[in-house]
Amino acid sequence: MEKQKTIADEITLSGIGLHTAVKAKMIIKPAPVDSGISFVRTDLPGKPVIKASIEHLLPESFSQRRTSIGDNGIKIHTIEHLMAALAGSGIDNAFIEIDNEEIPGMDGSSLNFLEVLEKAGIQEQEKTRQYFQIMEPIFVEESGSSVIVLPSSEYRISYLLDYNRPFIKAQFFEIDFNSNNFKNELARARTFCLEEEAVGLRSQGLGRGANYDNTLVIGKNGVIKNKLRYEDEFIRHKILDLVGDIFLLGYQVKGHIIALKSGHALNLKLAKKIALQNKKLTAAGIAVNYQPQEGEELDVNAIMKILPHREPFLFVDRITSLEKGKHVTGIKNVTINDYFFKGHFPGKPVMPGVLIIEAMAQVGGVMMLSPEENRGKIAYFLAADNIKFRKTVLPGDQLVLDVTAGKIKSRTGQVYGKALVNGKVVAEADLMFALADS
Repeated sequence: MEKQKTIADEITLSGIGLHTAVKAKMIIKPAPVDSGISFVRTDLPGKPVIKASIEHLLPESFSQRRTSIGDNGIKIHTIEHLMAALAGSGIDNAFIEIDNEEIPGMDGSSLNFLEVLEKAGIQEQEKTRQYFQIMEPIFVEESGSSVIVLPSSEYRISYLLDYNRPFIKAQFFEIDFNSNNFKNELARARTFCLEEEAVGLRSQGLGRGANYDNTLVIGKNGVIKNKLRYEDEFIRHKILDLVGDIFLLGYQVKGHIIALKSGHALNLKLAKKIALQNKKLTAAGIAVNYQPQEGEELDVNAIMKILPHREPFLFVDRITSLEKGKHVTGIKNVTINDYFFKGHFPGKPVMPGVLIIEAMAQVGGVMMLSPEENRGKIAYFLAADNIKFRKTVLPGDQLVLDVTAGKIKSRTGQVYGKALVNGKVVAEADLMFALADS
């Protein structure tokens, strides 16, 4: 269980913005747990604070070729390289004071930000870090570009770049995201643009602080007045931008992002969809931290603090006994009002066998999630073996669901379950679970 982190001491750096060319002084300060990353405009009355979050993203018209946040007419532009450095340093909480509207561009990469953060030192905090755990695939696309994120226990990024230019050949890069890989493989990669784009960008008020040192300008014969730091520096910078954009979620991600020619606009659409998924899951009660006591009898409200299931797919009414990680007994009262009887043999109602197994699995899930080390996790039902149905279950029956632990490991567990009516076994099975962070 990783702890949240902030910086140990405040640090200062200055420079001009890549797009506005305004000069800005920036001070990064430690922040308490659960603060996230917040920007403070010290040049404005009241020193307004804007949290780096999806909710504060500016419309795309304000964010061309960059990522910008704002609130009540107050803006902070081009935050992506700094956000990537914070994510790459493992920093969860920081206050960033700035006296103008754009982050200093420095050398066009995350390198200078990373260096000052390392100089300040990283301070571990007392509270556990939270993650955005991807629960199901999320896909966005536009104009021939696409990005998808898949469930994974780690944060991985795969990227395919194809500009259809002689000097920028199709490139593929994949990286497991952690502090060492960020520092060694991504942090030094600089922003870039095509030579023919430069005039158009300036006419739109962009790139005014760009030069041949802080931006790789690509001409017909290669990079103009500069040299590449990596042979594939362009694709590495695209991934750096993606890391910074996704960190606007406020937490690190556990998922596998696969991107095809994605840029800021698409990255941020993905981040919004991830945030929406998390909001739905939280509303459904998945991200909970209820800790039942040994031997405690749990009613349905307590069960819903442990399991993500809700009507009409919650098949446990009560837990009557619980030995954490060892044994559990639950009750399901079967009534004619259960929704499945409307379509399953409506002329002669019979509870579907698969739902008896599901009820057994939900009781097993309560047992798996009851130890303190599994608090707030989700128990995924992976497999069932040796299933036997011995008797039909009808409206009016009371299912007693008895589950005993078998092999229990840190991330997986096997249990034996049986369902009884009036003391007689009506179904039994061996079940397997996987535990994942919520």
